[in-house]
Amino acid sequence: MSDRPSTPSPEREGIVRDPLRELLAGSTPSTEKVHTYLADTYVQESVDQLDRLGVDAAKFATGHSLLLLKPDAIVARAVEPTLKWLANNEFRVVGAYRVPVDRHVARALWYFAWNIASPERRRLADLLVGISDVLVLVVHGPEGELPVSVRLTEAKGATDPRKRRPGELRYLLGRHNYLLNLVHSPDDPADVLRELAVYFDERRRAAVIEEAGTGADRSADAITIAQDLYAQAPARSFDRSDALARLLSDLERAYFTLPPELDLESDTGCAQLLYSAWDAGQELDPWSVIVLGSYVLPMRTGTQPQTLRPVSAKEWLEGRP
Repeated sequence: MSDRPSTPSPEREGIVRDPLRELLAGSTPSTEKVHTYLADTYVQESVDQLDRLGVDAAKFATGHSLLLLKPDAIVARAVEPTLKWLANNEFRVVGAYRVPVDRHVARALWYFAWNIASPERRRLADLLVGISDVLVLVVHGPEGELPVSVRLTEAKGATDPRKRRPGELRYLLGRHNYLLNLVHSPDDPADVLRELAVYFDERRRAAVIEEAGTGADRSADAITIAQDLYAQAPARSFDRSDALARLLSDLERAYFTLPPELDLESDTGCAQLLYSAWDAGQELDPWSVIVLGSYVLPMRTGTQPQTLRPVSAKEWLEGRP
């Protein structure tokens, strides 16, 4: 008989296991996110449903990611280039869904980041979700050191266009600006679980999980949905000068008198044009407001960090933020 003392089990020591905490601890290197997501309804809904369906939540969240093509991606006709980029980077689309969005979906999705968003950014985002429905892709990738979500987010490129590099998805799709970045993906498996419930209600989520489990390529579904979305949202210019010209035309037709001191060659002057029109309750072309505003209005407020800051591939590999 061995003299080595046996390792006491948690149950023997009176320690109560917390399966959700254990799941989250393996799904993100951020201890702050683990603590926060324990009480997050969206995370709880996804994990509970995956368990009921007999699907390993940790394995699903590690082996899959989500890719949101926002309304600006629809206007930019970016679906087909995105699908080609995914295939070239060894990602397979195993689900494609048209999802209606509104201001509440936007706030749920970026709830832990928008504490630093300016009022102007939130206003532009609310206009953007009114442009069209969105396309949400469920993406599978090869097994490796990184979960699929971490690998996809790293390869997608930065929100800041100055930090994007050739080969990244956002670089390929066009270097617009901070707000009009076309695509979004969850940082890590914990975010995959949360965003799954943000986009889909329980009934639709069950179908999404089942379809993803087959592993079948759904790129053709994505193209079909894209064509429907393109019919809803016409292609528009992302050029600042085009947006300004359209807004000036709108205001001229409304007999709106611009403040005489406005310098429309400057960011400050263009911002003041938007503030003046909003204060007067003028009806303006939403897309032109979004484009011009994205160049000239402040996107963040204060100097405090996000409630939950982004998680990088480096932090995932090191195991802690």
